[in-house]
Amino acid sequence: MHQDTKTADSFANSWNNLPLGSIYTQEQFEDWFLPLSKKDIESKNILELGCGNGSLLVHITSWKPESITGVDLGDSIISCTKNMQETGFENFQIIKSDLVTFRSEEKFDLCYCIGVLHHLKDPYKGFESVINNTKSGGHFHCWVYAKEGNALVIYLVEPIRKIAYRLPWWFNKYLVATPLAFIYYLYAHLIVFLNLSIAPLYEYSKWISKRGFLFFRHVAFDQLVTPQTTFIDKKTIEKWVESFNNIDTDSTYIIFRNGNSWKFGGKIT
Repeated sequence: MHQDTKTADSFANSWNNLPLGSIYTQEQFEDWFLPLSKKDIESKNILELGCGNGSLLVHITSWKPESITGVDLGDSIISCTKNMQETGFENFQIIKSDLVTFRSEEKFDLCYCIGVLHHLKDPYKGFESVINNTKSGGHFHCWVYAKEGNALVIYLVEPIRKIAYRLPWWFNKYLVATPLAFIYYLYAHLIVFLNLSIAPLYEYSKWISKRGFLFFRHVAFDQLVTPQTTFIDKKTIEKWVESFNNIDTDSTYIIFRNGNSWKFGGKIT
C-alpha cells in the first residue's frame, strides 16, 4: 500500500459523490493559476498531479492545450474521466498512480499540483515529483495551505478533523461538515457585510462568500475527510525551491493568496 492511499481513498469519497462537472467557477480557476494564463497553456502538454474529479482539468480544456494528463492515486479517476469526456476534449489521459513516484517518459510544458501537497505524508516528495515531471523551459505551479493566517483552522478545525476522518464519509459530510459549514457560512457573510477586516479569515471569507452554501460544505468536507493536513509556511517553500539547482531563480514567485494560502512556481532551466 502507498503511504498516501488512505488520503486518496478519502478524497475519492468526496469527489465521486459530486454532480458531474467542475466544482469551481472559471473565475476561481483563473485565480488559482495566476500569474499563469492562457498563453502558458495553449498548445502545451499539461500534467496535473492529484487531479481529483478533474474540476481544474475541465477548465484547462478551454485554454486549448495540446494534451492533458491527470494523475491521482484514488478512485476519483472515475469521475475525472467522466468529466473530461463531457468536455469533448479528446487528447487526454487519466492515470491511477501515486503522484509522489509518478515519472513520465516525456516531461511536460506545465506541471501543477493544486491543493494536494499539504495532504501528503511527505509534501516535499510531492513537490519533487512536480519538478521532475516538468521539462526544461517548462513551468511548475503549486498551491498549498499556509501556516500563516490559519490559526482559527489549526486550533479549532484540526482537532475535529482528527476524529471526523475516521467516521463513515456520509456521517462526516452530512452530520459534521454540514453544521460546521453553516456556522462558517454565517460568520463569513457577517464579517464581509460589516467589513471587519481584522477578523480571522477575512480575506478568505471575501473570496468564498461569492459562492453558495453547497460550496462551503464541499470545502468543509474536503478539510475534514483527510487523514493528513500540513500547514506550510513561506520559509519552507523557499527552502523547497532553493533545493533544486534546475529552477530559474529569476522566474520564481511565492504569492500569499486570500490571507491563508500560498501559490508558488517558476520555470525549469
